[in-house]
Formats: sequence, structure tokens, C-alpha cells
Amino acid sequence: MKTKAAVLYQTGEPLVIESDIDVPMLQGGQVLVKVAFSGVCRSQLMEVCGKRGEDRYLPHLLGHEGSGVVVDVGKEVSKVKQGDKVVLTWIKGEGINCQGAKYKKGNLIINSGAVTTFNEYTIVSENRCVKLPNGIPMDVASLFGCAVLTGAGIVTNTIHPKQSDSIAIFGAGGVGLSALMATKLYNCSMVIAVDVEKAKLNIAKDFGATHVINSAVEDPVEKIFKITGGTGVDFAIEAAGLVSTIEQAFASVRNEGGLCVFASHPPHGDKIKIDPFDLICGKQIRGSWGGESKPDRDIPRFAQLYKEGKLPLEKLITHRYSLEQINLALSDIEGKKVVRPLIEINYDL
Repeated sequence: MKTKAAVLYQTGEPLVIESDIDVPMLQGGQVLVKVAFSGVCRSQLMEVCGKRGEDRYLPHLLGHEGSGVVVDVGKEVSKVKQGDKVVLTWIKGEGINCQGAKYKKGNLIINSGAVTTFNEYTIVSENRCVKLPNGIPMDVASLFGCAVLTGAGIVTNTIHPKQSDSIAIFGAGGVGLSALMATKLYNCSMVIAVDVEKAKLNIAKDFGATHVINSAVEDPVEKIFKITGGTGVDFAIEAAGLVSTIEQAFASVRNEGGLCVFASHPPHGDKIKIDPFDLICGKQIRGSWGGESKPDRDIPRFAQLYKEGKLPLEKLITHRYSLEQINLALSDIEGKKVVRPLIEINYDL
């Protein structure tokens, strides 16, 4: 079998669309999936630009959230079967954990991780796929692989807010807006969205933000303290991917227990700076690994909330691209023109 795929040959260079890559035979614990849709996030942009540090696996495939249909399964796979619709995710779930497959183009080996989604056919580890609950469109399903698990997961798994709590969300992309939607499950008293793009802040309003701050024109920390009467927020969620926004998010939480949680991954080598006295005053900061989500538990839970109209995830999909337009999608992310771009690969599945 051959597949079309976007290949990263050299960091700092555009992805190359190859149409005749050889798909290897399945090994034990692996699943062959025909990809329907793939999400694209800043993590892939950073990989392509070389901002994740040295890339020792070039050339390789990319993409870590998607949806598709199982074509075949390797030995010992019991979680899914041929014909199942699945969500593909970078977060380890139940099942066998396998190393990435090695594809070929002629004599050249093309590496991959345990999951990739910028390809028509992909070999994934059993623990990177979850059977798609009934009633979920395949395009929306792709968002469950990263944006929803991370953003909504931080709210429901990590911070567990109360109705009286105030929350600031830095970054109104796919992760940040997923978090914002999840705060509405708790009827939090105040939800403040912070971003540099007016269009994204308008979306945040539609999703229920009580306040929005354009940090391109005003100091978000100063404004948050003004909105909260000088105390700061109970929680800050950072999803913008910059050292400066992590520092701002931490600065915006209250003394005596305020918590900043960041899920973003700034460029390799960047360091955050915080005042130790803030920690003595009781401010807290921690990172989040995929919203502390367990895919096999949380995807069905979030899918049910979507079906109930409580997570209107389809509104996150602002732009759609073909696989051949993958570099344009990455460019639009870099230019802050999109919320969550979607790659339509086999969209008729």
C-alpha cells in the first residue's frame, strides 16, 4: 500500500507533499487507519520551524490529532477492529504502546511517531486511538485528539472550579476556547479571555466570556486586577505558547492560593521568570500534560457534552484546507488568522 503524506525533510523548510510513500506491514499492537480529518496546532508549526530543539528523526511525518476509519489491525490489538471510526490522539490511552512505524520512499526511510495525521493512511499505536462515540461528526471528532482533551481537560480534570471562582484564559485558540467552553459547565462567576486578535475575542464572547482583553493594546495583568477589584483571579489558564503570556498568567492570579496552569510549549530554550516572593504569598504555578486527560475516559465524556449542546466544538473550526495546503494552514496559524484549522484528507468517510 502507498499513501500520500506531508513530510518534514528539514526544519525551517516547508513540508513536502509526497504521493507515493510505502506503508509498512503492521506489527503487533499497531493499527492502520484511513485518516478523515486532521487538526493542526502550534506544536506542529514549532516542529516545522525547528523551535522544539534538535530534531533527530528527520525526515518524518507529523500531526497528532485526527479522525479516521480502521482499515486493519496488528496482532494482539483488541481495542478496535476493522471498520471502527476512531479518534487519533497524541495522549497515551489504554492498549499497547508501540514505537512509530518506518515508512519508505524508494530507499529512504521516513520516520513517524506513535501517531501521525498529516497522511492519507497512518499506522498508529493501539493506545493512540479511541473508538468514536456515535453521533459525532468526523470533522468535530478530530478536535478530541488534542484541543478538547487539553483545554477542557484542564478545567474538568486539573482545576475543578467552583461557581464562585474567577478564571482568566490567555490565548483564544483551539485549546483556550475549549477551556472557555468547559468553564460554562461550572457557571463560573467571571471568565476573562485574553488575546491579541479582535476576531478571536469576539468568538470568546460568543462562547460566554464575561470579559475580554486585547493584550495588544492594554496590559492584561493590570486590567485583570482592575476587573477583579484588585485581588486577581482564582485561576489562570495559559494556552498562547509564549514565555511572556505564562508570566502574565501567573502574575494575574490572586495571593493565598491562586493557581496558574499552562499547557503551552514555548520555543526550546526559552525560560520563564517569576518573583519568588509571589510563591511565598501563596501564588501557584504548574504545567499540564494534555489536561491530565485519559482519552478512553474523557473522549466519551466530552462527546456526550457535545451532543447535549454544552460544548459547541464545531465553532472552533474556522478554516478548512486540503492536505496539499498544509503549509498554508501552518502559515495561517503563525499569522494568527485561524482558531483551529482542519485538514480535509478523506472527508467523505
